[in-house]
Amino acid sequence: MSQTPISLIVNGARVSALVEPRLTLADFLRQNLDLTGVHLGCEHGVCGACTMLLNGDIVRGCCVLAVQAHGGEVTTIEGADGDALTRALQSAFHERNALQCGFCSPAMVLTARALLQENPHPTREEIRDHLSGNYCRCTGYQAIVDAVETVSRQLEGAPA
Repeated sequence: MSQTPISLIVNGARVSALVEPRLTLADFLRQNLDLTGVHLGCEHGVCGACTMLLNGDIVRGCCVLAVQAHGGEVTTIEGADGDALTRALQSAFHERNALQCGFCSPAMVLTARALLQENPHPTREEIRDHLSGNYCRCTGYQAIVDAVETVSRQLEGAPA
């Protein structure tokens, strides 16, 4: 099959490659760049495990072709890992026991981060609604909502 040149910014670094037109962005990041925080679950965009940011918007990497990201900017959990909000969420997930197997955690953290950047003080219902596209088979979600709420309270200066 013919290959198509792409160039994009991934986690702040310019990346260029030749890819098959049918290669998904999630597969490109995992196979070509070894960014394994992007998980593959259902590969239909339903489970949310492949969540990432493309040009600042939450997308499912299994539903986006790598060629569609040409010229764009991608942020994965590895790229968001250094910012204070991501670190606060990771810490709260740990403290609130919001992770068990960890498969959904990178996508949950990125999705929660996007919510808190848009709305630093969401209600519990808004948290649940925003995270509803990310499946977790282990935690029952209560601890995840608690963790996001903890960080939200920290952002407003209230006791967690």
